[in-house]
This record gives sequence, C-alpha cells and structure tokens, in this order.
Amino acid sequence: MPSAERPSLPSLHATEVPGTGPLVVFLHGLFGQGKNFSGIAKALSPDFRSLLVDLPDHGLSGWTERLDYTVMADAVAALVRERAGDGPVHVVGHSMGGKTAMQLALRHPDLVDRLVVVDVSPVETAGTGEFAHLLDTLAGLDLATIETRGDADAALAGPIPDPTVRGFLLQNLRKDDTGAWVWRANLAMLRRELPAISGFPAGDEAPFNHPVLWVAGERSDYVTPERIPAMRALFPRARLLTVKGAGHWVHSERPDVVVEALRAFLG
Repeated sequence: MPSAERPSLPSLHATEVPGTGPLVVFLHGLFGQGKNFSGIAKALSPDFRSLLVDLPDHGLSGWTERLDYTVMADAVAALVRERAGDGPVHVVGHSMGGKTAMQLALRHPDLVDRLVVVDVSPVETAGTGEFAHLLDTLAGLDLATIETRGDADAALAGPIPDPTVRGFLLQNLRKDDTGAWVWRANLAMLRRELPAISGFPAGDEAPFNHPVLWVAGERSDYVTPERIPAMRALFPRARLLTVKGAGHWVHSERPDVVVEALRAFLG
C-alpha cells in the first residue's frame, strides 16, 4: 500500500450490475466511465456480478493533482476490499484502465484471480498526439455559449469529425448544480499528465502468475510483436487474442466477441 509520502487515495465511484457468480471489476480507458462497460456486464449477468468503476479524474470519482498508476491501482484495491472483502476477483481493463489493472495484479496479487488486458501493453505507448488534440479541443470549447448537448456536438464537429468519437467524448459533459455545463473529466490535469498516461511504472513486484487474457484489436498498434517480451516477463501466463476488424476500442466495436471471450476465459 502507498507510503505516507505518497498522495492519499482518491475516492472512487462504482456501479454494480447484479449477478450470482464471481465478481468482475471493469476499468475503463482515457475519457471513459465505468458505464462504458454496461453492455458487456449485462451480457455476462446473471452468471457474473460486475463492478463498473469510474477511475480517478473521470466520471463521478474524485480528482487528483497528478496521474499515478500505482495510486490508481491502490485506490481500486481499496474499493475491491470494501466491496468484495479479500477477493479474489476477476479484473478487466482497457487502455489506461488496462495499465491500472496490470498494476493492480502486480501490487495486489491476492486480490486478482484472472486478469483481462484490453489493447494495451506494459510499456510506454508512443504517439499521444491524438489524445492531446482531443483534450485540447474539449478544453477549448466555450461552455458558456452552449445551451444544449447538440450545440456542443455541432461545435466539435469540425475538429472532431467522427460522430462516434464525439458521442463518446460528450458522455463527459454534464450540468452542475447551478445548471452550467461542465466536464466530468479533469481535462487540464490529464493533458498535463499525458506522458505519465502513456508510460508504465517500473516496479520491483514479482511477476503475476495467474492466467491472463491479452486482447488486441487487429487494426490497433497498441499490441505488437515487439511488446510481447515485456508482457511475458510480467505476466508469464498471458495468452493473446487478436480480434479481427477491431481497432483500439475493441469492446465497443466487437462486444459480441469480447463477451464470448470473457465467458470462456472467466468461466
């Protein structure tokens, strides 16, 4: 657990999808929220119970001053112990959430039974230009001029032409208690901490020797042959599944394949 010198653990919001079977903890990626996995969790119910976590600086969870994967993993560990005792539980993480999930398994192996890492590797991720562009674009939107969500969508259509991406990002837009539009995500901190988001902390933890399913999108470059040795060093029982036709958001693009894979792996 974190030492006295490290930041206190942020509060985490989580929603439970009921079921009678083992608990599956879902961790989303950058710009996401726990509810992004609602469809997957409902498809697994009632054979599995799911916990959809809002990671720090996203959704309804607390904000922090800096991004730290070890702090994020420890915060998730505290939440799991609160909701599920000493576990163990299954953990599914995508992208940033996948790096958090890997840290959780390495730092708290007693809590994790089976691990699923979706389209990310335990190495520094090159090329954060797209994320920088999206963060800058959202932060640059003058929310005082926005009356409806449709206004925001129209204002973002130029710099972010893909309507699916805009729809995903606009899930972060909400009204506060005064009726003013605000962003759920901590945009300024996330922009500043992009190098940390793209990295992966080097620790002295022992390899995680439980089964790991490593899911990659065929059209994504987050999982490549060059990254396999780093994954195997930390997760020697990892097995790679490449989902045809999918990009980085595998669970959104091919939910049928992901549900089938989770049922087979976690069952």
